[in-house]
Amino acid sequence: MTTYVYAIARADDLDLPEDLTGVGDPARPVRVVKHDDLAAVVAEAPAGIRPKRRDLMAHQRVVDAAASNGPVLPMRFGSLADDDGAVGKVLDERAEHWRERLSALEGKAEYNLKAVHRTDAVIHQVLAEEPEIRAVSDAQRTAGGGTHEDKLRLGEMVAAAVNAREKRDAELVREKLAGHAEAVQSGPGSQAWIADLSFLLTAESAGQFLTAVDELARDHPHLELTVNGPLPPYSFVEPATASAAPAV
Repeated sequence: MTTYVYAIARADDLDLPEDLTGVGDPARPVRVVKHDDLAAVVAEAPAGIRPKRRDLMAHQRVVDAAASNGPVLPMRFGSLADDDGAVGKVLDERAEHWRERLSALEGKAEYNLKAVHRTDAVIHQVLAEEPEIRAVSDAQRTAGGGTHEDKLRLGEMVAAAVNAREKRDAELVREKLAGHAEAVQSGPGSQAWIADLSFLLTAESAGQFLTAVDELARDHPHLELTVNGPLPPYSFVEPATASAAPAV
């Protein structure tokens, strides 16, 4: 029987509701696999699990319940093991790692920030700050719009300038905010945003971080910043630059 894994925690910290259920339709009852002082929150894995909203929320609900009395190492949605025995083996083989991570993450939460450009604002900024592009744009306007080739050239110039600004602004966001965090992890990357960063914060530093985000948005109005948190520290189950949860 394939086992679905939600989180790893200290065994003494777990106090799950008896009727707690997780992903699947019908939802599978949640149980605990223990090994010494460690435990994994698991359930029978449903067949063909997909990241539907209902199941994503169910996964999060179980992780939140596991974290009610102490730190947890949340697994990514869809983390599977061959069976409960395989889960116990991983708890044993990586016991020191799990203990270190649980200690390192105690009292901390993840805040995810995504940054995108406000399109009209960044194009206006490019035209204001790039004399060559502004001159070409003004010349085309004077000529009544210019030829197709002229428009294509201007579009390519603006796109190149915006791309360069995306890289600079991604570095700016990280530079301005990283100092408030215990650790920072980059997301998997997407053309949908210029920066996707997860910050590991204490309760005390979270307020300072959010204030810094507000200041950054105020000082750079061409940036749209969205923060989601506090979250379980999914991006910090592994230390250093690893951002994916371990296979269990």
